[in-house]
Amino acid sequence: MAKPAPGRAGVALRPASGADADWIAALHTNSWQRNYRGSYSDAFLDERLASDRQALWRERLTAPGSAARTLIAERGGESVAFVHVELDADPQFGALVDNLHVRHDVQRSGIGKMLLTEVARIVATERPGSARYLWVLQANAAAIAFYRAAGGTFVGSAPLAPPGGDQANLCGNPTKLRVVWGAL
Repeated sequence: MAKPAPGRAGVALRPASGADADWIAALHTNSWQRNYRGSYSDAFLDERLASDRQALWRERLTAPGSAARTLIAERGGESVAFVHVELDADPQFGALVDNLHVRHDVQRSGIGKMLLTEVARIVATERPGSARYLWVLQANAAAIAFYRAAGGTFVGSAPLAPPGGDQANLCGNPTKLRVVWGAL
């Protein structure tokens, strides 16, 4: 059952199910294709990404781990965004917000912030005292600005691992930045 989000008329959050896997994979693919050109190869983004994301989300949502939560934001009965969090991802940095994607046409409407707030509530309830973190590509200036405005602290960087272990799936050697919220 959808839960109305406080302060965001017409937006509701609900847990994702296996029936949502293809929609989530499509939004995930579209988001990467829009935002990660120049970090991932065009061949990977255009030829292999969709099937890769579809396999990932079908697996995640048909056999979800007990510490994984995936939520969908709906507006007017239509899915417009999702977030996925792994509650026990790291002993130091806490819960990993592994994915947060908002449909391009509804970005800057507060839905992304609403999803981050809901993740904070879930983590505080289910893993009291745990921090939250995510990785963002250094080349994704819009996402960096969003996470900074949402109160994230940038703590370290790492090279981006190539999908499937194939360096040809990347353009050069892109870097990802860790963004953290909460106590460490």
